Amino acid sequence: MSVWSTPQSLFDKLNAEFGFSIDVCADHDNKKVVPYLTREQGLSAPWRGKCWLNPPYGREISAWMKKAFEESLSGATVVALVPSRTNAPWWHDYVMRSDEIRFIRKKVPFVGSKRGVPFFGSVIVIFGAKRQKPIVSSWEQP
Repeated sequence: MSVWSTPQSLFDKLNAEFGFSIDVCADHDNKKVVPYLTREQGLSAPWRGKCWLNPPYGREISAWMKKAFEESLSGATVVALVPSRTNAPWWHDYVMRSDEIRFIRKKVPFVGSKRGVPFFGSVIVIFGAKRQKPIVSSWEQP
């Protein structure tokens, strides 16, 4: 399994805006916030405060996006970096129920990607701002 970490400059820009209190899907080597939850803990533990999420991008992403949405209903703010897969069921089930979607203008240079920059675009999805429908915008990464 390949683990792609969030580039530090991208995280730092979002952390300056949100002030994250926990990384909800990390490991010892790629955590962005302490405390953090591991992949094994993240789907079963409660999320509180301002949560950073860079979930696995495989089949399990749906469970992570469902958890992000549900935790936001309990008061957490969840900011997720995910692929822009607008045709996926999880996109329509959860992303379209988020509070904000920021399409990133350039491809994200993930740390640990053996092929360099991925072929897909990425978005920042924000749950927890309690808006009636999502704000959609273009966002510049550092």
